[in-house]
Amino acid sequence: MRVIAGLVRILIVCLLASLSRECIAADGPRQRSILVLEEADFRSPFYLEIFAGIRAAAKRNGNAHTVIFGESLDLARFPGQDYEESLIGHLKTKYAQRPIDVIVSIGVSSAKFLQRRKQEIWPAAPVVYGFVPDLPETRALFLPNSTAVFARVRPAQLLTAARAVVPDLTRVVLVGEAWKNPLTYGHWKQDFAAAMPDLEVTDLSGAVLRDVRKQVAALPDRSAILTSAMYSDGEGTYYSPAAALARVAENANRPIIITSDTFLGRAGVGGFLLLPEIIGREAGELAMRILDGESPQSIAPFGGNNVKPVFDSRELKRWNVDETNLPPGSEIRFREPSFWAQYYWHSLIVASVMLVQALMITVLLRERRLRFVAEVEARQRMSELAHMNRRATAGEMSVSLAHELNQPLAAILINAETAQQILKHPTPDLREIKDILDHIRRDDQRAAEVIGRLRSFLKRDPTERRELDLNATVGEVFRFLSVQALTHDVELVTQPSSAEIRVKGDKVQLQQAILNLVVNGMDAVAHLPDDRRRVVGRTSLADGNLAVVSIADTGDGILADKVTEIFKPFFTTKAQGMGIGLSIAHTIIEAHGGRIWAENAPGGGAVFHVSLPLAAAR
Repeated sequence: MRVIAGLVRILIVCLLASLSRECIAADGPRQRSILVLEEADFRSPFYLEIFAGIRAAAKRNGNAHTVIFGESLDLARFPGQDYEESLIGHLKTKYAQRPIDVIVSIGVSSAKFLQRRKQEIWPAAPVVYGFVPDLPETRALFLPNSTAVFARVRPAQLLTAARAVVPDLTRVVLVGEAWKNPLTYGHWKQDFAAAMPDLEVTDLSGAVLRDVRKQVAALPDRSAILTSAMYSDGEGTYYSPAAALARVAENANRPIIITSDTFLGRAGVGGFLLLPEIIGREAGELAMRILDGESPQSIAPFGGNNVKPVFDSRELKRWNVDETNLPPGSEIRFREPSFWAQYYWHSLIVASVMLVQALMITVLLRERRLRFVAEVEARQRMSELAHMNRRATAGEMSVSLAHELNQPLAAILINAETAQQILKHPTPDLREIKDILDHIRRDDQRAAEVIGRLRSFLKRDPTERRELDLNATVGEVFRFLSVQALTHDVELVTQPSSAEIRVKGDKVQLQQAILNLVVNGMDAVAHLPDDRRRVVGRTSLADGNLAVVSIADTGDGILADKVTEIFKPFFTTKAQGMGIGLSIAHTIIEAHGGRIWAENAPGGGAVFHVSLPLAAAR
């Protein structure tokens, strides 16, 4: 039993030891802490950015969780021993159970406070000084176990900025409380004298705000205002530094040189500006190095990269400042964006749309040109084909034409021979000779008309559209084909409209189209008995300001399934046909804005209709 009891005790001890190790592992190392002591108010933009920089450094560089506490000492607005004693009591009570690993002191006033009272509250905590100038008086405030990162705008830098803004500078006006503080700009007299011995200086650092506003409103040319922080008007009213500076800027008639990044855009043309976020980040990085184990004594105080020449573009324009005069490396803010920068995407979209439109227009124009060229070539080919068709038709009519010419020529010959016989008589009958000559002239005119109709039909003039009489045009076609119709025993009949019908078009082409329809009709009745061979041409007016030409024949008509095909190129039902006559007619009529169609007549035969727009609306 004793053995069993001993084993149980051993197991319990091991279990407790294991649980103890797990609890220690779960708790981990104690969280680290930083206390930030601000000399002014955390709520002011400048110190708010400093605190944000410290937090950013802790978040980026911390390997373990770090708690950051912050206290605003607000010593500028609440000076005096009683306030300081109450502040000490508050801090002792607040942090009695909160150990502080590193103190980050921001500002000269905070450094002075720690020199006097740190030993009472946080005797062992190392200190990082930030936002303090690198001056012997400042270094004298540093406690043991501390380091620092300096931040200061030197009076000479203020003067450099002023001379960049006012190239012919002869006077500066000092505004703000820091000009009286030996730990900030207290040595300005020596610095200014070294830089510009003849510079006139008006010191308003001790004047109340009311007097400052009055004096800066009447400054002479070639002057500049050099500012530092102001916390009150000197008459019992406290301001934030930015608000106080804005009151001064309301009256100032000369450029204002500022020292803080948080002032830019509110008042002032710019200058060598303190960058509060960088000031806080640099101090925070030092604090994290100490938390990670570095000794403060091993980190020598150094000057931070927390001052930069920055200017307001709007103020530069207001004071007609040449940007080439600004210090090297200057940053220009609040530039009014150019049209291209302001509307970059809008411009890009508009330009893209215009480019696409231009490309589309180019493509459409090219397509239009190609279509135009194709149409011109098609019309030219059609004209050539129509001309060939006319020549072929004329060839087919050659026998008829020869027959028609033979009659007047034979009559001329007989009349000439008769006149010769009369002239052989000793006393010729001049009256009879005169009648013979009249007959010769009439027969000659008949022959000339036949040749003229043939020449008109075969001529190949350029396409020319003009207003013409449709009744006369159809009549000329029927008269031209009368000889061929007579040869083939086909009766040609015209039934013109009683009203004048005027259309606009190319006369030769329209005659060609009508001639092809009439010839097609003559071919359709060629196999019929002589008394049934008949082709009729009619002209009429139709609704819609249209003229209609109808060519009807008495043939067998058109097969129902062929009505839509007869106008296709090379379609023919004739053994010797080429299939181009109706196709040419279709092309010509459509080119004139008209329409052509065919149908079977109720009483037999086929009717071809052509509709053309009138030259003038009725």
